[in-house]
Amino acid sequence: MTTVFIVSAPSGSGKSTLVNRLLERDPLIDFSVSFTTRRPRGQERNDGGSYHFIERAEFEARIARDEFLEYAEVFGNYYGTHIGVLENARAAGHDLLLDIDVQGARQLKERIPDAVSIFVLAPSREILEKRLRARSEDSEEVIARRLKEAAGEIRNYAAYDYVVINERVEESVRTLEAIVTAERVKRVRMERRISPILATFDRP
Repeated sequence: MTTVFIVSAPSGSGKSTLVNRLLERDPLIDFSVSFTTRRPRGQERNDGGSYHFIERAEFEARIARDEFLEYAEVFGNYYGTHIGVLENARAAGHDLLLDIDVQGARQLKERIPDAVSIFVLAPSREILEKRLRARSEDSEEVIARRLKEAAGEIRNYAAYDYVVINERVEESVRTLEAIVTAERVKRVRMERRISPILATFDRP
């Protein structure tokens, strides 16, 4: 049974680092690469590594065909999770991990109520700002905007099943691994494996 894991966090919380390390350690989790209408940046290529880059008209045609598990328009560009990633994970017998924002997580939980949601937090606003500056990617205006967005996003933490405060990376990765392990052995996810075991006790 495929379990869908949703990971959300304000920009700069270290979410990508945690997700990448989890994926390196767990070959039974597939990562969902989102579709977007924004243009590639820097070294990004349209090879499915960072995003699947498509034209706006194509994205809207896919919306009309109900191909997305969730999608949103952010700063004039669409971002979305194609239903095919879930179908592929199920066919492989793998779990699926999505790195999406609060809006996308809300949509996905409506569509897949048993999806497991995880919110990643920096230990404080000061540390979040320090991490944003350390990336040396954003202007002062963008950093200010990201901090303002973070103040709104973190108020949604109560809608998530788990919260990980990312103070030390290795400890946070182990916490993510523990969440994945715990969810995999929940009774409702083990029914198909339990039934054959119980059947052996019914034999004369």
